[in-house]
Amino acid sequence: MTATVPHLPESLISTLAGHYYTDPEVFALEQEKIFETMWFCVVRSADLDKPGAFKTVQVGRESVLVTRSRKGDVKAFFNLCRHRGAQLCTEASGEVKRAFQCPYHAWTYDLDGKLIAAPNLTKMPDIDRVEYGLRAISVREWLGYVWVCLADEPPSFEDTVMQEIVDRLGDVESIDHYTVADLSLGRRIVYDVKANWKLIIENFMECYHCATIHPELTEVLPEFADGYAAQFYVGHGAEFGEEVSGFTIDGSEGFEHIPGVTADQDRRYYAITVRPQVFVNLVPDHVIIHRMFPMAADRTIVECDWLYLPEVVESGRDVSKSVELFHRVNQQDFDACERCQPAMSSRVYRDGGVLVPSEHHLGEFHHWLRNKLAG
Repeated sequence: MTATVPHLPESLISTLAGHYYTDPEVFALEQEKIFETMWFCVVRSADLDKPGAFKTVQVGRESVLVTRSRKGDVKAFFNLCRHRGAQLCTEASGEVKRAFQCPYHAWTYDLDGKLIAAPNLTKMPDIDRVEYGLRAISVREWLGYVWVCLADEPPSFEDTVMQEIVDRLGDVESIDHYTVADLSLGRRIVYDVKANWKLIIENFMECYHCATIHPELTEVLPEFADGYAAQFYVGHGAEFGEEVSGFTIDGSEGFEHIPGVTADQDRRYYAITVRPQVFVNLVPDHVIIHRMFPMAADRTIVECDWLYLPEVVESGRDVSKSVELFHRVNQQDFDACERCQPAMSSRVYRDGGVLVPSEHHLGEFHHWLRNKLAG
C-alpha cells in the first residue's frame, strides 16, 4: 500500500498513493482500525440538555445513540435492539420521557440501557435484564464535548486525545485557559464535503496553500502567507497583523477576551489536530471546533461550532463577522479538497503526489495512518 514514486529530489517526499483516498476496502479498514478503536468526538454536551435528550451519530460502521440518564450522566449505546437488531432511533436527535422502545417488538430500555419491558417478559424469568440491555460504549466528557470509544478496551484518553494537545501547545494547561467547556454555542454550520477525510486533515495541517486560497485569513494572520508551518510548532501561535484588532472577516474588533487567556496567548491563533477527526482553533475571544464524520471514501460530514462567552451569546450580539472569517476558510478548504478528490483515482496519481519541505510534516500523519491500518 505504500507510495512508490521513484527518484525524488531531496526537497520532495511522496504522499499516500491515490487509492488510499478512493478504495472502499481502505475506507472499511479505517473504520475498523481507526474510528472504531480510538476516542471519537460525537456531541457537544450542552446539546443533551435534559434526561432523555438524545443524538444518533455514525462512528465507523456503527450507529451510536448518545443520551443523558435520569441522574444527569451521559451514556452511549450501540443504536440497536438486543432482540432482533432493529435500529432503536432513526432520528438524528430527539427526546424520550423515560425509556427507549424498539418499534418492532416493543422491547423497552431505560435511560441507563437496562431492559425494563417486553411483551411476555414476565414469562421469561431467566432473562438477565442487564445482560440483555443496550450494549454500552465507553464515554468521556472533555472540552464540553462527549467522546466515545467503541473498543472493548479503550486506549488511555490522557495518552491519546489529551496528548495531542500537549504535543501542540506544550501542556494541557494552555488550553484550560480558554475554559472551552464553559463557553456557549454561538453558531453551528454543517458541511457535506465530497472528499476523503484524510484530504481534509492534510489540508488543515499545512499552510502551503494559504496564500493561494485564503486571502481573508492571511490578512488577519500575515505569517500564514509564507506557506511554512511555523504556526504548528510546539507552543507557537500565529500572531495577528499589526493593523488587525480581532479574528474577524475584516480584522475589526471582536468581543471581550476569555478571562483565562494569558498575555502570551493574546492576539494569537492556535490550531490543533486531534486525530482522527477533531480540529481545535483558539483565539482570544472565541473557540472554533470542527468534528468530522467520515461517511464514505469520498464523503465527509463536518460539523463546525463557534463558541463564545455565555454573556456574548445570551446578549444576542452579532457574531457574524467572526463566524464569516472561518466559514469562508472552511468553504475555501473544502472546495480545494473536492477539487482533489476526483484526481485521486487518476492513473497519473496512482503512486501519489509529492510534498514540498513546508509539507514534510504530513509524512508523519501518513506514517501514523499506515501503522494504524497495519494494526
